[in-house]
Amino acid sequence: MTQPVPPPCPFEKRFPSQLVRDDVFFMSLAYNQAIDAWRADEVPIGAVIALDGEVIAAAHNTVEGAHDPTAHAEMLALTQAAAAIGDWRLEGCTLYVTKEPCPMCAGAIVHCRIRRVIFGCRDPRGGAAGGFINLLQQPTLNHASEVTPGVLEEESIHLLKTFFHEARVKKKSGFSE
Repeated sequence: MTQPVPPPCPFEKRFPSQLVRDDVFFMSLAYNQAIDAWRADEVPIGAVIALDGEVIAAAHNTVEGAHDPTAHAEMLALTQAAAAIGDWRLEGCTLYVTKEPCPMCAGAIVHCRIRRVIFGCRDPRGGAAGGFINLLQQPTLNHASEVTPGVLEEESIHLLKTFFHEARVKKKSGFSE
């Protein structure tokens, strides 16, 4: 039995210059991971973790394919980063993610002590970096991350809105796999 092929992603990957490794550069790599998620028929969220100007982890959502509710881009990237440096403490690392982390991911981010979290678009109903709650800067926890929202915000919003619009159209038309 052949697997159905997901519809093509109408978005193109970004190819940032490596001459300037700033937040836009690393967020562009996270955005590219989100495109890979779309192409795998997953919610298009991507994450990259950098340490000292180098990528040590890159992942996208694999919740549907892995049948794993914890397979968020951030969680997978945290696991990769810990393996890459040989320590679960990711002090000094920066996480770039296309959408504001959820409470599960924010809890893991605090636990492993990520220094900075940069995200594309806010999630006012489910975000835990200032959306409906801010776990990343909760004063009663043992760690707080610096948070920078809005990097590639419009691109991240457009990607997610288009993905969910197409999913609704597909469901409404009765297309099934």
